Amino acid sequence: MDTITFLNILLRLALWFLLTADLSPANIVIGVAIALLLPLPRSDKFSSTLKDWLGVFWKIIIAIPQAYIEAIQIMLLPHNHEKMVMEKVKPRRTPGLVFLDIFLITFTPKTIVTRYLEGEYYEVHHVRWRKEPAESQSEGRKSLGKELAARKKNN
Repeated sequence: MDTITFLNILLRLALWFLLTADLSPANIVIGVAIALLLPLPRSDKFSSTLKDWLGVFWKIIIAIPQAYIEAIQIMLLPHNHEKMVMEKVKPRRTPGLVFLDIFLITFTPKTIVTRYLEGEYYEVHHVRWRKEPAESQSEGRKSLGKELAARKKNN
């Protein structure tokens, strides 16, 4: 078993324990069985390296204090301005890494993924306490609309 396969199984086990909130021996056995029985991503369609996984884990470690800072900012300052942004998905991401990318974006209180455009973009909603210079909500929506129109035209 290679390292990437082990990380995929470990991610499945972590999700199982988060969903069940039970670390009894029977639940551990059930979780391991489910993690091993679920099919793994085909290596010809997706490619990930240990570097990709370590990069995501490092970003998770950085996101934890960032989430606390953003939560305090939201409590102290009114965040009345919104912005929709299209973030590019890194090429050839495995479903596990896509899940972790979406988890990272959504983990911080000021951002949430509203849509995943298969293998291309994440549509991300940001809240801000003030407008950025020369920006309005309608401009953000226009650029988002242009991006989606260009994507449909290419398909």
